[in-house]
This record gives sequence, structure tokens and C-alpha cells, in this order.
Amino acid sequence: MRNPEITKKTILKEAGILFNTQGYKATSISEIATATGFTKGAIYRHFNNKDELELETLTYLTTIMLVNVRDKLKQQHTAGDKLRAVFRYFESYVTQPDTKGGCPLLNAAVEADDAHPALRKGALKILNLLRESVMTILDNGIKHKQLKPGIDKEMFATVAIASLEGAIMMSKLHGNNDDIRRVIKHLEKLLNEIEN
Repeated sequence: MRNPEITKKTILKEAGILFNTQGYKATSISEIATATGFTKGAIYRHFNNKDELELETLTYLTTIMLVNVRDKLKQQHTAGDKLRAVFRYFESYVTQPDTKGGCPLLNAAVEADDAHPALRKGALKILNLLRESVMTILDNGIKHKQLKPGIDKEMFATVAIASLEGAIMMSKLHGNNDDIRRVIKHLEKLLNEIEN
């Protein structure tokens, strides 16, 4: 990696920790400069403004998450096992998140509202990618006769992702994995019903 690439990656990593733990709007460029040891000018040489830094950081954080999910999926051979791996991956986010502060999608989605449309759009793009990935697993499972035909793929993907993300939030608030384990138990029951 060249020096500018290393600098940009350092900025994204440190900004990611701050954004994911303190919030996007609550974190200042000065705090990022302090965390990285770079000047504000050095940060602005890589990012035109704070909004651009926020979006690229969200992409950086979720890329870490998606690469790790993909690695888990590669170890599985059936659609059912792939979905169970996704469930377990989300469970691990409660106690062992890939990034400090927990799930970057959940954190950005909670913070993104009408006052921050760019962050909302970025979080929505990642949510849609995750949803499409679950639907692709379902499609492949039907194609290979591992799952029953006629599954409402959009419904299953929506319920699974909403349940998992909500359970992460509840588990974090409660300080234990009880809620996410209950949700996974329910999702596995739904999955068992659609498996051949």
C-alpha cells in the first residue's frame, strides 16, 4: 500500500471507531484528527467534507462485516446452513463485534433520519445489499431443491434481518445474548419449516 492509501485507511479505521461508538453527528473532525494524529488538512485531502467521510466510513465498516459474513458462508454447503451461519454471525455481534461499537448498519440506520439523508441513503444501500444476499441464498436453495418452492423470499429476508437487527439492539440494552438467542431460535424454526 502506498502512503496515501495507508493514510486514508487509517482515517477510515479511526473515524469508524468514533462514528460507531459516539455517533456520526456527535463526532467532530477535530476528534478524528486527534485519534489519527493527522491534521484536519490531511483528512480533507482525502475527503471533500464530513458527509463524504461519513459515507466512506460506513462503507468501510460494513465491508468488514460483509467480508466476514462471506467467509462464514463459504464454509457452508446448503442454503439452510448458510442462513444459520448468518444468524450465528449476527449473534456474535452482541459480544464480539467486528468493529468497536457494534453493528455499523444498525448504528447508522438509527442515527440516519430526515436530518441526514446522505447517511440514510448509504445505510439503505447496505440494508438492501444484505436483503438481496439473503434472497439469493433462498433462490439458490430453491434451485438446488434444498428449500421448498413457493417461499415468500422478500418476507423471509425482511423478517430475518429486522428480527436480527432488533435483537442486537435489545441484547445490547439488556447486556446479554438472551434476546438474540430467542430470535435465532424463532428464525431457525421458520427455516426448518421451509427446508426440504
